[in-house]
Amino acid sequence: MPTATRSRRAPVSRRQAKRMRRQARRKRLGMGIAAAGALAVLGTAGVVLLQGGGDEGDGRSTQARAVPSLSESPTVDPAEPIAPEPTAAPGGGGAPQSGAAASPTASGAAGQGTFSTAVAGGDAVGKGTIRRYKVEVEDGLEVDPKTAADQINAILSDKRSWTSDGKNGFQLVASGTYDFTVRIASPDTVDKICRAAGLDTKGEVNCDVGKQVMVNSKRWLTGSPQFQGPIEEYRALIINHEVGHRIGHGHETCPGPGKPAPAMMQQIYGLKGCKENAWPYSADGTYLSGPAVP
Repeated sequence: MPTATRSRRAPVSRRQAKRMRRQARRKRLGMGIAAAGALAVLGTAGVVLLQGGGDEGDGRSTQARAVPSLSESPTVDPAEPIAPEPTAAPGGGGAPQSGAAASPTASGAAGQGTFSTAVAGGDAVGKGTIRRYKVEVEDGLEVDPKTAADQINAILSDKRSWTSDGKNGFQLVASGTYDFTVRIASPDTVDKICRAAGLDTKGEVNCDVGKQVMVNSKRWLTGSPQFQGPIEEYRALIINHEVGHRIGHGHETCPGPGKPAPAMMQQIYGLKGCKENAWPYSADGTYLSGPAVP
């Protein structure tokens, strides 16, 4: 019966030892890569790995940035003003120096960049300097040019509008010479035209630039969360505010709690205790003013 013998390991040469160490290092490296891959997958839930585009933009930096889960996403308070204060002064339905981006559906339709002039006219109203104006609507919007022109004419002819000052008058025309144009346009088109004059309307408000009063169709069609009156009244505020700038009026603010907000107040950013109001004058001819805004 043969006896069992213990096997003896052959001695390892220096070359074999070196080779074994290299294999061990490769094995450890492979495990590290696998672990890094697992971390990258987990990172999509809470950490995003951003590669490239460092401060120098040379693609060499790698940064990790924590992102909130869906449950941690910020919420928007619907009672907040619709937009932050823009860099240029937006009007209270709009303003001469500027004004914030509505989707095409929110403004009726996406504009086409071309305009149709309203075939409408009227007699001059008011005294003193008579300014002739025409009305244009960007093609593609759900706004009828003639209907809009008739509404604007009615606003500027109202005894509560600027004709009550005894120094200014207006006349709607469809052709011939004119002093300014009221243009109702999509948010994108308003932004483009106002931006060319250095004004930032942020897709939300109106501006008065050159010979143009640019009316944001989103405001014309949907009004403002800060203005609780009918849409027709808010349209009156847009026109009175913008035309007020055109004849030399600056911004005003609330004169006191419960009082009518001046037409020259930027009411879209909050009423500060005042009541919404679309008209510069009361029915008895009193100017509804407020402290001037520097």
